[in-house]
Amino acid sequence: MNTSGEAFRPLQADDPVVVGGYRLAARLGAGGMGRVYLSHTRGGRPVAIKVVRSELADDPAFRRRFRREIAAARRVRGAYTAELIDADPESDPPWLATLYVPGPSLADAVAERGPLPVPAVLRLMAGVAEALQAIHEAGIVHRDLKPSNVLLAADGPRVIDFGVSLATDATSFTATGAAMGTPVFMAPEQASGGETTPATDVFALGQTAAFAALGEPLYGDGPLPAVLYRIVHLAPDLSLLPQELRPLLARCLAADPAERATVADIVLWCAERVDQEEPDGGAGSSVWREIRGSELTVPAPLAPSTGLLPPTATHWPYAPPPAEPMSGRTRVALVAGALAAVTSLALLGGLAWSALGSVGSHGSTAAGSQRPGGGVSGTGTAASGSGSSGGAVEASSRPSPTAPATPLPIAEPLQNLDATNSLNLGEPAVREDRKGDIRFTCGAQSCSLESRSSDLILRYAKPGATYDSCKFELQGAANHHLPLAAVAAGSEICAKDRAGDIALLVVQVKSTALPELGFLLVDVTVWPHA
Repeated sequence: MNTSGEAFRPLQADDPVVVGGYRLAARLGAGGMGRVYLSHTRGGRPVAIKVVRSELADDPAFRRRFRREIAAARRVRGAYTAELIDADPESDPPWLATLYVPGPSLADAVAERGPLPVPAVLRLMAGVAEALQAIHEAGIVHRDLKPSNVLLAADGPRVIDFGVSLATDATSFTATGAAMGTPVFMAPEQASGGETTPATDVFALGQTAAFAALGEPLYGDGPLPAVLYRIVHLAPDLSLLPQELRPLLARCLAADPAERATVADIVLWCAERVDQEEPDGGAGSSVWREIRGSELTVPAPLAPSTGLLPPTATHWPYAPPPAEPMSGRTRVALVAGALAAVTSLALLGGLAWSALGSVGSHGSTAAGSQRPGGGVSGTGTAASGSGSSGGAVEASSRPSPTAPATPLPIAEPLQNLDATNSLNLGEPAVREDRKGDIRFTCGAQSCSLESRSSDLILRYAKPGATYDSCKFELQGAANHHLPLAAVAAGSEICAKDRAGDIALLVVQVKSTALPELGFLLVDVTVWPHA
């Protein structure tokens, strides 16, 4: 379980100091969407600031979805949710702020203290179901409910990370090779690329409650494709769960979403059992204290700023003292210093371009992201590649003001390819027939991707392919048949069709153990007419 020292880590060199006017006090963690920091409101109340990753922020489609989901999340008002209190989807990068919950996640609590007793699981399910009621009433499906997204406050659970999962899931995660969501806690329809509804969250609640009671995922561990195959095709084994919980969890984990319990059913069912367990009202707070362990000591708000950044935002929590008037001599000195700094930066910029150019065609940035126009953003260090020796830079490797811009990507996550459908790169959503260019096929012994005209290559380089890396690796390729024997979850496949569309397929699930039921679940990112 996180101690105070582990929960609140110092800011690093690549962390911002201020986001949207909130001064950052510590780093709380990082996830698929971005980094999370601790800050405080004007009144000193702690808040969690989530800053979106640059490669997501560069996607206009993500911005639109993020804006829409933030507007919906503002309407969520539930006793068991971490309320969204501020956000700026137009900022660069976008960010949001929620109330900070000073308690461990359910995942941390179970790892530290083991499975929860039945009364605590009942209270947990009732609280999370009530949170889902508020979330669903705002028109949101969480889509990523899991033990690490349930925090244990002193008076019960709090559900976090609602309202932004759709924006995150539907963007170009494929361009980074990152796994989407948390597959181990997915519902069958989610794992197979079907429609997500409030019933999807009920299945995840059943899985989360089973984890709390067992101390491990209900569908077991092992290779991700095997776990997802069990979720999609097999009924869960409830025999190891406490008898009192089995009837409700069986309803939550029904394969057919229409047969699952509603969140209202769950709240009522759990409340009745809690009353039976504790007819005198019980001691809910003592249950949570025992599970949560020692209290976290939240760092106090930072001292007033000394003016590192101007307080331009209206909700700046720590305004710096007013500056004293400068004399003419001081202004002259500052101007001279600024000119010297600009000159130095220009020289450093030239050296930086030389360093990037020497990386060669195979080089990439460790943490940077490709922006439209071919520029590189981020603070990563250039990886070694096959550049020329001695640091010499060829003219063709230098950025050109007339070079064509990188095409804007089109992302289609969790596309299910099987023996009944196909894919055209020009229209990245999977077709419901076999007339598309790229098809999943399985014979008696093996499965493969077949194409009539597109070139297909399996990447063996470090995950995180971009438009440039796929374009380079596809040069000279003339392969329309790709066996899937060496493909696994996380594998990256580059493709290019006759129209010049370049695509990256990131495999999330490969199921070929039974060829007649085989399928490939992939995230598709297409750079059109490249």
